Amino acid sequence: MIVSHDKPVTLVGGAEISKKMLNRARSLGSLVVAADGGADAALENGVVPEAVIGDFDSLTDWARDQIPDNALHLISEQDTTDFDKCLGNINAPLVIGVGFSGNRLDHQLAAYNTLVRHPDRPCLLLGVEELVFLCPPSIRLDLESGTPVSLFPMGAVEGLSDGLKHPIDGLNFAPDGRVGTSNTALGPVEVSVTSPKMLVILPQESFEQAAQAVLTARSYWPAP
Repeated sequence: MIVSHDKPVTLVGGAEISKKMLNRARSLGSLVVAADGGADAALENGVVPEAVIGDFDSLTDWARDQIPDNALHLISEQDTTDFDKCLGNINAPLVIGVGFSGNRLDHQLAAYNTLVRHPDRPCLLLGVEELVFLCPPSIRLDLESGTPVSLFPMGAVEGLSDGLKHPIDGLNFAPDGRVGTSNTALGPVEVSVTSPKMLVILPQESFEQAAQAVLTARSYWPAP
């Protein structure tokens, strides 16, 4: 394990971020780690990452010169993404990822795949418009009435809900079958699912509520 921390950690990717977004993540996760070229994004916003993890194919010489050698953790294999390398090597109550959505759809889809590949690592991806996380076995979200809530299955999964306009009880979800997009909260929402395959997608305005909900979830998934 490269990074172990008893509080949330902010992980910076290589997609475009703003100082406001980074500061928002750091308000909960003050320790910053970068995924390869995410170090450039962190430095450009005035933050020196505590660790940089990746294959370093996008880390610039400019960024490398500003980071201590003992903070650079090269993982040269090419079978996984830099986000996958990072999530597998960070042990924290929550990883808050910024810079993993927006620039390229294929990279964004790969990030969602990584969330499912590491179900034991609570992680919330904060984007410009949305936030995405893997649903724990059960979760309570303190949402306002009218908040959009989307549930997208990355595999076969069932669930129960309370507080959604369209309850999910008794439904069978699958990526090539029924999905749960464009639902709406009637107020606080409770969701439980049968397997670590369901992504929760909320507006970015719900970041603080979602982070608190993941941190206080009664249980999380075991390592695969």
